[in-house]
Amino acid sequence: MSDITSAAPAPASPPPLPRPHRGADWMFGGVYGTVLASGLLAALDQKGGESTPYYDASWVLVTAATAALAHGYSHHMTTHRDGSAGHRWRLLARAMVNEWPMIAATLPTVVLLLLADAIGWDSHGVTAVGLGLNTALLFAWGAVVAIRVGYRLSSALLIGAADATIGLVIIVANALIK
Repeated sequence: MSDITSAAPAPASPPPLPRPHRGADWMFGGVYGTVLASGLLAALDQKGGESTPYYDASWVLVTAATAALAHGYSHHMTTHRDGSAGHRWRLLARAMVNEWPMIAATLPTVVLLLLADAIGWDSHGVTAVGLGLNTALLFAWGAVVAIRVGYRLSSALLIGAADATIGLVIIVANALIK
C-alpha cells in the first residue's frame, strides 16, 4: 500500500492591485466634479438672498469630497476581490485615491467663489461666469481626455461638445428655475 500524504495547499498570494485606467478615471472624475460644481453653484445662488461665497465654496468642497468617497467606496464594494483583509484595505485606499479628479475638478469653482468674496463680486455675476467657465472646462475635459485615450481630433472635439452640452443644460435649467 502506498503512503500518500496530503499536503495543505500553500496560501495563495493576494491578486495584484488592478491598474488604474488613467484616461477613464480622469474623464469620469473631471466631468462629474465639474457638473457637480456647476449644479451646486447654480443651486446655492438664491435670488434676493445674501451673497455667501465662503459658505458656497465650503459646500462645493464638502459635497465633492463626500461624492468622491461614496463613489470610491461603492466602486470598491461592487468589485469584490479575494485576498487578505490588508489587501482589501489597500484596494479600498486605492479606490479612494483614484477619486481625486472629482475633487480637483471643483477647484476652479471654489477659487472663483473665494475670489468673488475677496473683491465683493455680485453673486449673480459669479454664478454666470462660473457656469460659463465650467461649461468650457467640460468641453476641455471631454476633448483632452478623448485625445489622450486615442480618439482622432474630430471625434475628440465632438466628445468635448457633448460634455459641454451638459453645462449648457445646467445653464438653461438655472435660468428656467430662477
